[in-house]
Amino acid sequence: MAWSYVKMSMFGTAAAHSNDDEVIAAVAVLTQTQEKRRWGGSVPGHKTYKRARLAAEWQLKQDYFIERPIYNEEHFRRRFRMRRELFLRIVDEVTAKNRFFQQRRNAAGQLGFSAIHKCTVAMKMLAYGGPADELDDHLKMGESTVLETLNQFVMTVIEVYEKEFLRPPRSEEIEHILSVNSARGFPGMIGSIDCMHWEWSSCPAGWQGMYKGHKGKPTLILEAVATEDLRFWHAKFGFPGSHNDINVLQRSDVFDDLANGRAPSVEFHVNGNIYCLGYFLADGIYPDWATLVKSIRMPISNKQKVFAERQEACRKDVERTFGVFQAKFKIIHRPARLWNPKVLNSIMRACVILHNMIVEDERGVQLPTVHPSEWPGVADPPINQDREIPGVEKLIDAHNIIEDGETAASLQNDLMEHLWTLYGQCSGPFAPKHRN
Repeated sequence: MAWSYVKMSMFGTAAAHSNDDEVIAAVAVLTQTQEKRRWGGSVPGHKTYKRARLAAEWQLKQDYFIERPIYNEEHFRRRFRMRRELFLRIVDEVTAKNRFFQQRRNAAGQLGFSAIHKCTVAMKMLAYGGPADELDDHLKMGESTVLETLNQFVMTVIEVYEKEFLRPPRSEEIEHILSVNSARGFPGMIGSIDCMHWEWSSCPAGWQGMYKGHKGKPTLILEAVATEDLRFWHAKFGFPGSHNDINVLQRSDVFDDLANGRAPSVEFHVNGNIYCLGYFLADGIYPDWATLVKSIRMPISNKQKVFAERQEACRKDVERTFGVFQAKFKIIHRPARLWNPKVLNSIMRACVILHNMIVEDERGVQLPTVHPSEWPGVADPPINQDREIPGVEKLIDAHNIIEDGETAASLQNDLMEHLWTLYGQCSGPFAPKHRN
């Protein structure tokens, strides 16, 4: 009787004559449907895969990380782009900094990926640059987790190592660089500068006009300064591909420390003249500045030929660095498939940092070991960070000195005479066939 009353009041007289079974079934569905939990839950219809994570991690350790692994040191270095000791150091320091890499259990009590497992996935992505899904078959990690791991890894590498491995050279390092380049015939030279393009295949259609330049495809530009030992001493990334090297230089901060009076002083003698600004070797597109030394496009005399050959040979430092860098991290060599330019910026910066770490770990620089307490400024010794910020007039004067074309021409002529003295009268690849 109660049910009939409810049925009459809810559905009217017509419902009273309907099929009782249908009404009961409908009410049962409504009463049995559970509300969605406030904290979320599994997505209806989502298929889960029971990946053998622990088995994949065990096999990974058997391959590389036990006392007598299957693959030797050479295999490890070729596949991870670094020595095992450096990789394990990175794993420890990244794990200590970011809780994401610590192995934990989920709500179901299942053990998650270990730090070595996650860092291996991230390094495989950087080293080989393939799609994230291809790591699932042997490392048992899904595509979305691979991308999240890569993002967390590069952000943590930047946070932990950027201050040390992505900075200008210190005074002791400047002295070493100057001595090496002076022996090569270029006193006062502190590196080579150039730009590299990274193709962006997933560039949004609305941005392609800004990011497409002479390459014919959307690209992002890396400006870098490198030395003979293949180390980056300056790296600035993210310029749209429609820029050329001059536009990038005008927006770069490569000379900011020099203009602000925070750069170490550089004084050298060439052909009897004294110069107080260090310079970079650059190609022909760069402007005629006192801090840039270019080659001679169409050398005529033997002196010009010797200078052009030596300048172009030493300027290849940055080209060689780009080549090794792209070969080491294939993700930079292949077109970028991610959408967010901030993520691409993090990937590029992390790769530069890792490249510098590998260079220092494997080759090193023969510099005296100095304890940080001996420097006047601990944050970035030996540059004093407490100097006054120069006014606008001083900044303008400093930039006028940097961009002085007369000094650039004088320096080029003096270097030409200096190189002729060193190489003009000797036999070898730089000796001219007919002397003046």
